[in-house]
Amino acid sequence: MRLLCYLFLLVFVTTATAQTPARLGREQLHDRVLGMLVGSAIGDAMGAPTEMWSREMIGTMYGSVTGLDSMVREPSAEGTWYINLPAGGTTDDTRWKKLTVGYLLTQRSGPLDARAWANHILTQYRADVQRLKNTPGDDPGPFEANARRMAWLQEWAKVAKPYAAQNWPAYLDALSGFYGGEMTCAGLLYAPVLGSFFPGQPDRAYAETFRLSLFDLGYARDLTALTGAMMAAALTPGATPETVLNVLRDIDPQGYFQSRLVGRIGYRALERARSVVYKAGQWTPPAVLNTAGLVYPRHGTADTLALARRQYAFTLLDGYNQDSPIKSGEIFQITLTAMLYGGFDFQKSLQFAINFGRDNDTTGAIIGAILGAYHGANKLPKDLVNQVLTVNKKHTETDLTKLADELTEVIWARQGK
Repeated sequence: MRLLCYLFLLVFVTTATAQTPARLGREQLHDRVLGMLVGSAIGDAMGAPTEMWSREMIGTMYGSVTGLDSMVREPSAEGTWYINLPAGGTTDDTRWKKLTVGYLLTQRSGPLDARAWANHILTQYRADVQRLKNTPGDDPGPFEANARRMAWLQEWAKVAKPYAAQNWPAYLDALSGFYGGEMTCAGLLYAPVLGSFFPGQPDRAYAETFRLSLFDLGYARDLTALTGAMMAAALTPGATPETVLNVLRDIDPQGYFQSRLVGRIGYRALERARSVVYKAGQWTPPAVLNTAGLVYPRHGTADTLALARRQYAFTLLDGYNQDSPIKSGEIFQITLTAMLYGGFDFQKSLQFAINFGRDNDTTGAIIGAILGAYHGANKLPKDLVNQVLTVNKKHTETDLTKLADELTEVIWARQGK
């Protein structure tokens, strides 16, 4: 009888342990959450000066980008709100992280509320509309600035409003016209923050992120959810590159792998990324390496062979480009390739993505978020961290440290329930 009781207790404890995900300590959790937010902002800031530029233009104006630089660019609703931000300034990629944290602070228990997410976006949009209406005087400057704030969420509000009202025909019509009906990177802008809400639980992170991907069409919704799942996997004690990337294979509650003819585009992107990295690593230059066309950093030294191999990787990756530079499929492809090419090193991975070009502030923000959470803020380059924290607090009304404090508190409290 005692033996049977012992065996029952052993099975119970083993089962309970297996079902309870490993947890980070509170200080570790805070460090990783801050790493996610500041890492994303660093990636955003690194890519912002050259967003949508060709590689030729990046090379001509900046050389090979290795760090932060000031931004001489026109302000816009989807870009920077202010002209000529100093190095470390950010775009809408970081604003979306801030907006998402604000929503998550209201989600103290249970599953995430998708209608509350839609209403949260609408509340911000309506506040920005009111700000525009209340603009005093007739000086065009304040009107232009407030119009940019309002226009930031204009497309999103068209979709969020019928969703919040549960008017499904109107929601589907609005979704089909979202940014021209393109498979945009919409959910990728906020998926890292949603995924961080479920540290060590990639399955749940996928499910919750999938439900809140209200603005995604088709496979873009799977890519958004996979990004959330990778973030949750990165916030697991003992995480490795393999455990982070394996979610693309192991988590598929919607059955994308079973789809006929196409299969799962997210996993295909991983296969392509591995192929690019392998071929570039095996590439052997001719007897005399032709350095024509290689772009060197403006400062310091560079490994010519390493630059040539990276250029070859860029050429291979070009073959997977899509027409629109903001398509989720391409952004996801670049993200995976950069992280693999950089060996999950924070700076090497970001430098690959930023110098590749295209929508490089968004790819930089996603990579920075995942690897920032993977390594933690304390292991990120101190100069980059301090620069981004200071500039964003002063110039973009974004206190990343305060956001990390508040988000960590809610995550920790939810884990105790």
